[in-house]
Amino acid sequence: MSDQPSEASGVSGSSGSPKASGPPADASPTPQPPSQSTSPSPAQGVEPPATPAYLHAQRQRAQGAQQTWQPGRPWQPPVKGPGATAKLRPAAPPLIPLAVLWAALATAVLSALLLGDGLGVNLLIVAVPAALAAAFAARAAGRRLRPWTATWAVGGLALLAVPALRDAGWPTFLAVVSAFALGSLALHGSRSWLGVLIGSVGTLDSVPAGIRWGWRGVRERADGSRGRWGTAVRTTAVAVGLLVVFGTLFASADAAFADLLGRLTPDVSIVDGPLRTFLFLVGLVGALAAARTAAAPVRWDGLTVKGGKPRGRVEWALPLIVLDLLFAAFITLQLVVLLGGYDKVREKTGLDHAEYARQGFWQLLWATLLTLLVIALALRWAPRGGSRDRTLVRAVLGTLCVLTLVVVASALRRMDLYVEEYGLTRLRISVAAMELWLGVVFVLILAAGVFGARFLPRAIAVSAAAAVLAFGAISPDAVVAEQNVQRFEDDRASIDIDYLKDLSADAVPALDKLPEPQRSCALRVIQRDLRGSDSPWYATSWGEARAEEILRERPATADHRTCYGLGTDGVREGERDGYEQDHDDYDPY
Repeated sequence: MSDQPSEASGVSGSSGSPKASGPPADASPTPQPPSQSTSPSPAQGVEPPATPAYLHAQRQRAQGAQQTWQPGRPWQPPVKGPGATAKLRPAAPPLIPLAVLWAALATAVLSALLLGDGLGVNLLIVAVPAALAAAFAARAAGRRLRPWTATWAVGGLALLAVPALRDAGWPTFLAVVSAFALGSLALHGSRSWLGVLIGSVGTLDSVPAGIRWGWRGVRERADGSRGRWGTAVRTTAVAVGLLVVFGTLFASADAAFADLLGRLTPDVSIVDGPLRTFLFLVGLVGALAAARTAAAPVRWDGLTVKGGKPRGRVEWALPLIVLDLLFAAFITLQLVVLLGGYDKVREKTGLDHAEYARQGFWQLLWATLLTLLVIALALRWAPRGGSRDRTLVRAVLGTLCVLTLVVVASALRRMDLYVEEYGLTRLRISVAAMELWLGVVFVLILAAGVFGARFLPRAIAVSAAAAVLAFGAISPDAVVAEQNVQRFEDDRASIDIDYLKDLSADAVPALDKLPEPQRSCALRVIQRDLRGSDSPWYATSWGEARAEEILRERPATADHRTCYGLGTDGVREGERDGYEQDHDDYDPY
């Protein structure tokens, strides 16, 4: 029902003749005084309403209050309109399928049993039933598998392979976060800029709805099939009891079987109870949220940003053309330096190659990022009058993208010069990889200017995920160690053992090539950590397993005095005499 007055309220139900004036239909009727006329006067026009306007407004407010609260019945809040995102949300899905409930329960159990010991192949194991829960829910809701959905899903599972391959924590963190983002995009199927950005974390919006959906499904099924639930519980209890009894007997009868059983089964203790319970809940809630999103995803593509007001050609193009000229002048100078003009630059600046490279890399990185912002704003206010305007936009912004690619190449060359002088570190390889990915983004923008920007948001998201996957696959810690060892072998340059000993187990194959005592001093900390670790097979990466095998065949044998003489303890120069005297009988590693 509507609160607005009907357009037919001025028509009498008995005679059908229109009334001249009177209160609206939703106001309470009042008797007309006999002296008042019900027809308009030719001299005065239409008479004012019998009820003054301010009294009529008060009467409407009082009548609205009576509709929301009346003596003798509880107060009810007024019904509000739909929320800001109500138009984006589909109808509630039907009752949760039983297969989804079992897949969510399997995800929760595996999370509690496997994830408490660390990260490795167990993330892939846990992701399988969660993906099945989403697939069952999508199939029950009538959703079809589309090419982009398969791309996001396969990419997310591939990223979860990084923890199974690499021991380093920082590429693992990037891979896990990116896998979650791709999984959320697979469930939503977004394609616009806002859809891709919000859809990458949109599964979090389904957490409360997923819990309610799962609870309602369990409750309704439990009310109608209590006998079958009891049978399932009894069957499960008998199966678990048989496994425990006979597994214990076989383990006590054969040591090899006991060792195999101990490696395959998770080590669960009462002390880990709170952590295991938390992981169980995280797995259950996550699987239900993923399934709820797959069954009824929020259409984030419905969110739009109002375009900017188009500017005139001169007003829009002149600043960008000036920027293009500035880029061209800078690039010309870079080409002069690269072709042998560095001596003149050094005379004026007094900087050597490494200092010159270090001084400019970060500025060029920021220039690359700011250029992306300039392009985004320029497209927002670009002229949109016709084919000439489109040609102007493509020419100006295309030139800027090409020049920016040369700036990216210059930044990478500067980083290469600096690494040749001082060696590679985690920070240096990370920012170089980011600069390289920004270059890929500019190539995609150029392609969008030629072939259309329909796929640009998803293409950039795919490139980011591919960059994270490649970064984890190449093992950055191993690359850092390999480059520093190669520099040491080529020209006997100094090598920073203090830095290399803090790398992960992924660096062991490269550090194993060092001569003694540098090899043992670089590997002692890693060897200590690996020997002190009791991670099961599902929480052990391939990098850790490979490092354990190498150190088992050739253990690190140098003592702390030898490594101290190489400066690997991190002790300040003024404290060496006292430190060596106080620690003669103590080996910290």
